[in-house]
Amino acid sequence: MIPTSHAVVVGHGMVGHRFVEALRSRDTAGTWRVTVLAEEQDRAYDRVGLTGYTDHWERSRLALPGNDYAGDPQVEVRLGCRVTAIDPAARTVTTADGAQISYDALVLATGSSAFVPPVPGHDLPVCHVYRTLDDLDAIRADAGRAVAAAGQDAAGVVIGGGLLGLEAANALRGFGVRAHVVEMAPRLMAQQLDEAGGALLERMITELGIAVHTGVGTERIEPTTAGARVTLGDGRTIEAGVVIFAAGVRPRDELARDAGLAVAPRGGVLTDTGCATAEPGIYAIGEVAAIAGRCYGLVGPGYTSAEVVADRLLGGAAEFGTADMSTKLKLLGVDVASFGDAMGATPDCLEVVVNDAVNRTYAKLVLSDDAETLLGGILVGDASAYGLLRPMVGEQLPGDPLALLSPAGSSSGTAPLGVGSLSVGAQICSCNSVTKGDLTDAIAGGCCDVPALKKCTQAGTSCGSCVPLLKQLLEAEGVEQSKALCEHFSQSRAELFEIIGATEVRTFSGLVARFGSGKGCDICKPVVASILASTGSGHILDGEQASLQDTNDHFLANIQRNGSYSVVPRVPGGDITPDHLILIGEIARDFGLYTKITGGQRIDMFGARVDQLPDIWRRLVEGGMESGHAYGKSLRTVKSCVGSDWCRYGQQDSVQMAIDLELRYRGLRAPHKIKMGVSGCARECAEARGKDVGVIATETGWNLYVGGNGGMTPRHAELLAGDLDDATLVRYIDRFLMFYIRTADRLQRTAPWVEQVGLEHLREVVCDDSLGLAAEFEAAMARHVDGYACEWKGVLEDPDKLSRFVSFVNAPDVPDPTVTFEQRAGRKVPIGMPKVGR
Repeated sequence: MIPTSHAVVVGHGMVGHRFVEALRSRDTAGTWRVTVLAEEQDRAYDRVGLTGYTDHWERSRLALPGNDYAGDPQVEVRLGCRVTAIDPAARTVTTADGAQISYDALVLATGSSAFVPPVPGHDLPVCHVYRTLDDLDAIRADAGRAVAAAGQDAAGVVIGGGLLGLEAANALRGFGVRAHVVEMAPRLMAQQLDEAGGALLERMITELGIAVHTGVGTERIEPTTAGARVTLGDGRTIEAGVVIFAAGVRPRDELARDAGLAVAPRGGVLTDTGCATAEPGIYAIGEVAAIAGRCYGLVGPGYTSAEVVADRLLGGAAEFGTADMSTKLKLLGVDVASFGDAMGATPDCLEVVVNDAVNRTYAKLVLSDDAETLLGGILVGDASAYGLLRPMVGEQLPGDPLALLSPAGSSSGTAPLGVGSLSVGAQICSCNSVTKGDLTDAIAGGCCDVPALKKCTQAGTSCGSCVPLLKQLLEAEGVEQSKALCEHFSQSRAELFEIIGATEVRTFSGLVARFGSGKGCDICKPVVASILASTGSGHILDGEQASLQDTNDHFLANIQRNGSYSVVPRVPGGDITPDHLILIGEIARDFGLYTKITGGQRIDMFGARVDQLPDIWRRLVEGGMESGHAYGKSLRTVKSCVGSDWCRYGQQDSVQMAIDLELRYRGLRAPHKIKMGVSGCARECAEARGKDVGVIATETGWNLYVGGNGGMTPRHAELLAGDLDDATLVRYIDRFLMFYIRTADRLQRTAPWVEQVGLEHLREVVCDDSLGLAAEFEAAMARHVDGYACEWKGVLEDPDKLSRFVSFVNAPDVPDPTVTFEQRAGRKVPIGMPKVGR
């Protein structure tokens, strides 16, 4: 029998868990048994994704895979077991319940604690830190009490404008609390962004309704009957129902200090590059470790330290090298990324900056003095280039620096840059130290898809930001990619459509049980919901299907950037009666909504609270109007000119045709939104060729155009058939739409789909019935037309569905405080909306 040694791990966070996994996976001889002592009651969870907990409040969804070490008798986890002392001489640790545990190797993975500045009043009951699941539960409770007491005037203060502080502000915003961010530095995210990047970020976040106070400290916090009064350094005060400290972290090195271990001058357990302390058998990893005197507060370096110690315990000589301090996140809907020498600290370095005020993006590259080597960079507003740029840090530039900022190409005509531009040694996954060479070796060894690469190399299994590059690399290496919808379904969207149609499975749970695996994700759930809706499964909020919808479909309204909703009743073809105009005006007046005539010839009402939606819908439905489906991946509008009724050039009745088409296809769910236009003559006043389906009158009938859109890549629709009579036109549109709905990928507009299918093949299928499916397509559309019902009306008639429409479950009568307006130039707009010059 092989003698075993005993490793004790203090801390069961992300890094501690990684250490246990690394040690056990490499220790094939079983020479180590491990005891994990966890202070929290929760097993290891994704602390980087902590804010995601506020979306679902299910702790299990943040659990790290394998955190229970099921089936491994060599690992024991003790939850709620706080270590109170270390005796290096006796090689034991003592826990809060008095137990003594001996060790051969002690691994300190105690992480950090939130720094709370010694502001008078910092210990009031409404003051919290933003660190654990329990912290978020407490913050939510205080936020709910603040809203119940102050309604739309409820406010919260976040002290700290770094990454965590902005996440905390977003959480408060989600709770219905007006958030104030207080940052002593002159800009937000001062450690990651320069002045220009920080200024753009502040402007974008302010527009979301979050108040930002930079260059000012917090003087004191005083108790009030409603919570606390926060006084800033410049004398201003904020009445707050909840206060969150997110002013940085401090290594939890108190155990080491008390045991006499050396600590770094700024805190942290002092270790060498092997993560070993001066005391034999004691190591430190993660945020508590001051490796060669420096602490690292990111998960990537933490994982590296865990791997180093696992290697050392098994007789290796691994060392901690250069840490990747790059960060990327989507914060409050804003892309932010920082990598390498972002601040340009390298002597004589050069900077290439693109500051696009129109598109609200900022990008900076820091280059060596000879402009040959990429040293770092900053991206705000659009971080799509991050995956390619970060691995290039320290590498010779493969081309024009401007092309690096615009991977699709540059104004200078430089060819697009891709993953092929990276050297073999470029680090694709910084969290797990995986290079391009590691990945190409894995591909050569048989890995043929992203899941296989992740399993083989661990790339993409942590923060996930490198996953798009994995797919690009597979394609660059000539590996044909699976069309699987996601990891839960090996089938494509089109194949799932056929399965649902053939089996008549009507629930997501039934589909995933029979044809998939796991519990589903944010990719497959909305897709299946769309397919079920497209195949006539009744109201989209019926039963299990309600939980599959995204925010817009869940509330049958479009959420706006300030958290309010817009209401868009249907106005077929732009044809509206005076009574309906008056009705919309009265509703907008009575509910204090902002009105806007949209480009789709209808009237949008902005600023409605969730709890107001049913009351607004009821008045619209009673007045003879219905849902315009502005929130759905479905038909939006059919735009029309005035046609032959009024225009002297009109050749056909475009208004009536637009009305007929809109009423026929209303509510039709599809892979993406659909827009149509009907022009009464070739002068094209309805801009039909910019639509997914465009109809233009001729002297003898109608020309049918398909595949146009005005999206990110505008595309003119192409002529599918000409001089059609009314009946043939409708038949061809029926076939076109059903063919698109059945075969397009998720979130694929008709424009790229038509390019993918090919116009000639499309003409053969739609006009010539080459696949023999025309009758089936027309029958499916007929079922849709016969089964259509207004979704707003369906909610009003069902008490269970109505119960969802409250601003706060624990305070259903409290209005949503995120809806606040200001008067500007004679019109009401949400506070924070940018002022646009003319």
